[in-house]
Amino acid sequence: MIQVKEIRAQPLHCRAMKTTTANAGLVEKYAAPVPRYTSYPTAPHFHNGVDGATYGRWLDALDERSKLSLYLHIPYCDTLCWFCGCHTKITRRHTPVTEYLVALMAEVEIVAERARQAGEVTHVHWGGGSPTILSADEIVALTKALRSNFRFGEHAEFAVEIDPRGLDGDRIAALGRAGVTRASLGVQDLDPKVQVAINRVQPYEETRDVVVQLREQGVRSLNLDLIYGLPHQTVDGIRDTITRCAALRPDRIALFGYAHVPWMKTHQRLIDETVLPGLHERFEQSQAAAEQLEREGYLPIGLDHYARAEDGLAQAAQAGTLRRNFQGYTTDGADALIGLGASAIGKMPQGYVQNSPAIADYRRKSLNGELATVRGVELTDDDRVRADIIEQLMCDFRFDLGDVQERFGTAAGPVIADAERIAASDEDGLIELEDGRFEIPPHGRPFVRSICAAFDAHLGRSEARHSAAV
Repeated sequence: MIQVKEIRAQPLHCRAMKTTTANAGLVEKYAAPVPRYTSYPTAPHFHNGVDGATYGRWLDALDERSKLSLYLHIPYCDTLCWFCGCHTKITRRHTPVTEYLVALMAEVEIVAERARQAGEVTHVHWGGGSPTILSADEIVALTKALRSNFRFGEHAEFAVEIDPRGLDGDRIAALGRAGVTRASLGVQDLDPKVQVAINRVQPYEETRDVVVQLREQGVRSLNLDLIYGLPHQTVDGIRDTITRCAALRPDRIALFGYAHVPWMKTHQRLIDETVLPGLHERFEQSQAAAEQLEREGYLPIGLDHYARAEDGLAQAAQAGTLRRNFQGYTTDGADALIGLGASAIGKMPQGYVQNSPAIADYRRKSLNGELATVRGVELTDDDRVRADIIEQLMCDFRFDLGDVQERFGTAAGPVIADAERIAASDEDGLIELEDGRFEIPPHGRPFVRSICAAFDAHLGRSEARHSAAV
């Protein structure tokens, strides 16, 4: 058995696996929690030793060769989805959103001034919450603030997460005017019984109409987000959801396992746990979904993304240039990820930074002209090696020991020794180590996060709890 402090079962849809007794046994064996590895070190290991002063120095150190990626967090929704694990607040009034936007624009100016010597912006992503809670005028104003403070590259990608429910034509037109190139629509599941159980009623026709209108406004790339492991979900229901979603011809489909963490997100206690699928039912759902997605013409990308062959994500996976960050799998290869908004996380060459998650504190700092950073972590040489290996495994399921040694020098020694130990301790055939290449074969790829956890030198050093993934 692969030796790690904590391990968990993984989303079993890197490629569809046939359900067998042996596979079911592996799911149980590797069912303990580990992180999702959208960063390394992971967020529970951030600390308040990295603050606004630290972040300011890191911003000052950027130069004209530094390509930038911008992430903006809009932490508001108008309804509470019981399954949600995002950092968001529910508001029926628009005033809090407007007040927040003033602080967000102030932060844009503060950060842009400190990073004025940096190069072009190559990627923008608005997440939440629901960024489309903004009015049409606010969407345009926020975009104008970004473009007037940062230098955008000619081919910069601009992605926005969208809640299709109640999205009117004015806001869709504003997204088009803003220059959005990709929209990511939350769908989750199309079964009305499931939708009621998670407090997110969203008729298929509503999603379809938004897709049509976005394309009419020139948004050329569309992604749909689906979830398995929700209450009342069945294999047949998930297959039906995928078939109907594929009929809309999205370029990408993301398929995530529901993370039930009521100790962290107390509103999830509103979900009836007695109708949640068990471990083996989740396994069956993930396999059925993977098979259906491949049948519909989507290629598997890493663990939980699927894309058409002509999409940039599929091409990056084929070329070995796929990346992974807090938004999941991406083609974004910028040198620095600038996080803007309450709770937003950024990545600089020196390490990670996170803004205050408390909206009131975030607003106070930004309106006072301060950087809102309250925690983070500075990378050590060992962190850099392990982060590189973990990202390669999450994206490509392999890495070359000689290449790691050449790029990182003496810092690579302990990690290479770990790789050899991990491969030697594998009793389940999940790892191949031959001719200096550490590789996870197809039947082991569903468990890649457990294998990554074996390289995690920080795991077990905090009291963080992680969700089950299958």
